[in-house]
Amino acid sequence: MLVRNLEDKAVNDTKYIAHGGAVAKMALDMRDLEHIGFFAHAVLKPGRTIEAHCDPMEEIYFIYRGRGVMVVDGEERPVVEGDAIHLPIGSLHALHNDSPAELEILVAASPIPG
Repeated sequence: MLVRNLEDKAVNDTKYIAHGGAVAKMALDMRDLEHIGFFAHAVLKPGRTIEAHCDPMEEIYFIYRGRGVMVVDGEERPVVEGDAIHLPIGSLHALHNDSPAELEILVAASPIPG
């Protein structure tokens, strides 16, 4: 069994700025997982945006805390706590925090089978 806390050194050592906007860190990644690319936590400050980008993997963004605006392939929708957003492989997606509070997301990603 592998258990990681977001404050563990192994997690904090992965901290980075995700697509120009959020502070993200990998709770688990391909070093630990067999069939899932990664499971991450990210914090998007008020007024900040995870810039539009495409990834070569299928992803799920889960709005853990806060609210914002998600754009996927040109479709824009408000998102709130408890929302799960499916991002198909290669979709162009961005997330903007339009609220006065931090927006926290959990991201699960799966590499292309092959």
